[in-house]
Amino acid sequence: MFEMTGKRVLITGASSGFGAHFAVALAKQGADLVLAARRVEKLEQTAQAVRDLGREALVVPMDVADHASVEKAFADMPALDVVVNNAGITREGSTDRIDAEDWNAVIDTNLNGVWAVSKFAIQQWRRDERPGNLINIASILGLRVGAMLAPYTASKAAVVQLTQSIALDYARYNIRCNAICPGYFETDINREFFQGPHGAKLIKRIPYHRLGQIDELVGPLLLLASDASSYMSGAALPVDGAHLCNTL
Repeated sequence: MFEMTGKRVLITGASSGFGAHFAVALAKQGADLVLAARRVEKLEQTAQAVRDLGREALVVPMDVADHASVEKAFADMPALDVVVNNAGITREGSTDRIDAEDWNAVIDTNLNGVWAVSKFAIQQWRRDERPGNLINIASILGLRVGAMLAPYTASKAAVVQLTQSIALDYARYNIRCNAICPGYFETDINREFFQGPHGAKLIKRIPYHRLGQIDELVGPLLLLASDASSYMSGAALPVDGAHLCNTL
């Protein structure tokens, strides 16, 4: 049911973190990959891990925050079956103190980048009269607010709404769109923070009393990427250890 053989998947932000992990997980299920990010040398490492599993991996330079870069990448893009909009960044700061550069960087990457990649993927599918499948990596902070993260929470909330808008507008073309909303997951970037006192306090508010592990995102990803979810579109799936269920 979760078989991906014969499907080609584009992953943005595939040079590290969730994106690199997703690439290997999908390759293990038989998918071929198109790996996109700004850091081509890092992409090559992910690509080699995919090839070691006997699957194809194409490396594509792409800055999702640059509309022209996305358009250029899609000019020679092979036929896609699934697109995972994974690229994302964050900046901390209160609304009155964050500067315009940081605000725009988050919005350009997390929202405008998702729109641009989705736009050109949909154009490809409609041109070729083929079905399509978009998976947006949003966040539980797009469903419920977090302190001092105004641009991030705003961008992820917008991604959830964009997911539903695409699902509604393109169902008639057999193009579906869903989102995964991860809670707090342990990564190389945040590990030090969560080992400190502020991180430990946050973990206590998670009903599971622990961070998620990246492998725990693979099941939801395979559900949405495969034909197992053929009648799902417009969903925003929290994967958060019941964090959203916590009391106010």
